[in-house]
Amino acid sequence: MRRYTSSKPAITMPAQEPALSWTKLAARAALSFLVAGLLLWLLSTRLAHIDLAELRHAFAQLSSLNWLYAVGLTGLSFWAVGRYDAVLHCHFATGLPCGVTRRAGICAIAISQTLGLGVITGAILRWRMLPGLSLWQTTRLTAAVAVSFLAGWAVITAVTLLALPDAPFKPQAALVLTGALILSIICIYPPRGWHNWPNGFILSRLVGLAAIDTLAAAAAFYMLCPETLDLPLPVLLPAFLLALGAGLVSGTPGGIGAFEITLIALLPDQPAAPLLAAVLAWRATYYALPAVIGAALVIKAPSLRDHPGTLAATLDLSTARRAETGLTHQGEHTLWAASKTTGWLCAQTPHLLIGLFDPISARDAVTLSRSLTHLDTRARTVARLPVMYKCTSRIAAVARNMGYSTHLTGLEAHLAPCSYRLNSSARAGLRRKLRRAEAAQITVTGPKNAAPIPWVELDTIAATWAKTHGGECGFSMGRYATGLVKRQRLYIAWQGGHPIAFATFHEAAQEWTLDLMRHGINLPDGTMHLLVHTAIEDAACLGLARISLAAVPSLAFSTTNGLGGTIVRKALCTLTRLPTHEKNAAGLFRFKSCFAPKWQPLYLVAPSKSVLALAALEISRAIANPPPLPSPQGQSQDNGFASAVPAWHRQQR
Repeated sequence: MRRYTSSKPAITMPAQEPALSWTKLAARAALSFLVAGLLLWLLSTRLAHIDLAELRHAFAQLSSLNWLYAVGLTGLSFWAVGRYDAVLHCHFATGLPCGVTRRAGICAIAISQTLGLGVITGAILRWRMLPGLSLWQTTRLTAAVAVSFLAGWAVITAVTLLALPDAPFKPQAALVLTGALILSIICIYPPRGWHNWPNGFILSRLVGLAAIDTLAAAAAFYMLCPETLDLPLPVLLPAFLLALGAGLVSGTPGGIGAFEITLIALLPDQPAAPLLAAVLAWRATYYALPAVIGAALVIKAPSLRDHPGTLAATLDLSTARRAETGLTHQGEHTLWAASKTTGWLCAQTPHLLIGLFDPISARDAVTLSRSLTHLDTRARTVARLPVMYKCTSRIAAVARNMGYSTHLTGLEAHLAPCSYRLNSSARAGLRRKLRRAEAAQITVTGPKNAAPIPWVELDTIAATWAKTHGGECGFSMGRYATGLVKRQRLYIAWQGGHPIAFATFHEAAQEWTLDLMRHGINLPDGTMHLLVHTAIEDAACLGLARISLAAVPSLAFSTTNGLGGTIVRKALCTLTRLPTHEKNAAGLFRFKSCFAPKWQPLYLVAPSKSVLALAALEISRAIANPPPLPSPQGQSQDNGFASAVPAWHRQQR
């Protein structure tokens, strides 16, 4: 599987590694073996009267077919274990090949479940099998495997206890399922700030794989039960699952002692010798055999070809057809390379991987089609659905030919600066606005006549604007931070020697795109028009081919484009930053219409209409409630954000 580069590290886990405390590790190991010794002593008192001849007779009742079935079911269980690791690698976006992660997960579980201290031994073994990750990262991964498997075991056990009529602990099982339902809702619709929580796709896969793992282990145990045990599977299954959980929680090697004591306590009517024979046979098949195979694989060092190098690609943002791709400098989204020359600005929501705007440097239909295919592949590797947002008609047409569904979300105002004439009849309203700004003695400075930038005053203007507008929106719109503004074209409006408003533009080789428009209170009429007009004149002097005034919601044009459904329509209307109120959309349309632009449709593209609806809801939520911007700590003023995260970025909207 090909790996791709991005402007962010592929691994989302923190790179800083805390120092390992060997004293604590030794203490945990000592405690684990102490607990194991105590449990074995208790077990020996329960089994002291067992006749060894009776135990040998129980073993003799197991046929070779029973052993073969048990080995096959053990293989199925460990297949699920390997897939379990691969799913969590998708969640953490490590970028490692699935075959490598599955093999590492199988080896780690096979050995660590036998040795005990699962998180510690599992982390060291994964570190050995995955040289691309640090010990701290494999520790976090192993902890995630352990915690999520315990949660999956709890759900499977609770369902089993409720489904089987004679099973014990039904009230407790109902309580566990209630908690699981609440957690499922959180995964599907995570609260603000819970962006690292596994999504619904990850959750369902983990629970399904945990079910395969535990039920296959139970079936393997059932196959190794001697004939003298009168133990139907509906009776064995709840006892086995509860005993398995007790062994997992105890932390002893192989859950030894805790598993046997719990199983014997839950099956008091069964003869001890055949039951012990089944336990010993199962431990040989499910623990000893996988541990030997896993150890052999771990001893063999992973070869470099198991870990293909990252595709080297340096994407030149100046070649992007859409200047809005410069939003990558905000640090919120990932610039992902599909090849050496093309890629996407990618954003993530709980269940979606979203390609923003159009692919970089993709021109013809073949390249666009390949870019869509790469995006779909990338989405699968991070357990998400592929979506394109604010893309133009050309990529929407290619996507429709590939079977995607599209929905008109807005229209982008754009014009050619070289043919821009202020004295045209279509710009009569603009001339009136400019005269009012002139009467108010408004002047504008930009890159051509740049004065020292008054950052403190701009901070105040941005904070005032955010306060009067209910906070800043995000996702596909820029948010005020000096690190972003320094990478844009900045125009400042002045009155009486004081800045009162400003506007910024994303820059590319052939296009500028309007981004931030911020002003204080009591703004003189025509000020914002003058800012944009000045930028257009500068673009004309530089021979720029195109300037974009950004998008207006399709609601302003009274277009509904056929999804039908009030909730979806309202969600779609928020996708261009404004609320769904028609008056606000109409006001934005009137402002941009003063410049007599042309209008280009922008689309939301998804694999199906149901995914369109999901995308509308998740994107609108991301716009209205963006997370705080990445911290500028450790970044230089030239290569990152030069200012701290403003307070209004952290406000709950």
